[in-house]
Order: sequence, then C-alpha cells, then structure tokens
Amino acid sequence: MNEPATTFNFEETNRELVEVFTNVMWVEERALNKGPFSDLSVKEVHTIDAISMYEQKSASEVAKLIHLTPSAMTTAIDRLVEKGYVERCRSKRDRRVVELVLTHAGRVVYRAHQEFHRGLTHSLFEDMSANQINTLQRAIHSLKIYLVSLI
Repeated sequence: MNEPATTFNFEETNRELVEVFTNVMWVEERALNKGPFSDLSVKEVHTIDAISMYEQKSASEVAKLIHLTPSAMTTAIDRLVEKGYVERCRSKRDRRVVELVLTHAGRVVYRAHQEFHRGLTHSLFEDMSANQINTLQRAIHSLKIYLVSLI
C-alpha cells in the first residue's frame, strides 16, 4: 500500500520558521519584563548564558561567542557588573587575565534561561516518533551549520 506523497509548501514553511524565531524572542522578552529580571534585556541574558556557570571565560572569549566587538563587550559587561549579575576576577592561572564570573543573581538568571530553552526543546519533541525526532535533529543540525557559515 502506497502512502500519499507529502507535499512541501516552501513559502508556508518559511513563514512559520520566521514566526517561530520571532516568537521565541518575543516570549523571552515578555518573560523578562514580567518576571524578577525585568532590569535585563534579552541580549544581556544571552551574555549571561555565554558566560556560563560552569567555566570561567575572559570577556574576549564571551565576545566571540555572542559576536560582539571587544568594546561592545566591555560596555555590556560593565552594565551586568553594575546590575549585580557578573563579577570580574583575576585568573588563578594567569593574574594578568581577567575572567568573568556569575554572581548568585547571575546564576539564577542562567538557570532560568536554560530551563526556558529546555522547555522549548521538550515541547518540540513531545509526541514524536523516533524517526521524526531523528529527522528533526538532522534538520536543526543542518540549520545550525548553515547559520555558522554566515558568520
């Protein structure tokens, strides 16, 4: 028994993909504005996420991760230090190097942001067959590779 051929509507898929990207950013912004971290922008939360709880990085390492110039990174870090989410600390390996460390408040933001994205991922894969999950993982990986190639 032959299954009906799946028709692919490029324009509809393109619109939906753009809408997904837009909605993720909008939902993040809205959650920030309504929650306890209303003093942060989405960019600042992504900077906190790039700093991470689990490894210490220099400002230049974080700047590369989030595609900011060193001067823009300095300004962003200054704001996060002022707001109490990040501290600058001398490296234990090389005292000339300044590393960024999340404060308690920064770690709370980091965890909340991670949980937000994990929730999105769980909802995406919910009720999918193993074959569908495998296909979606390949599609997401291909999209990531394409985006990296544009940077």
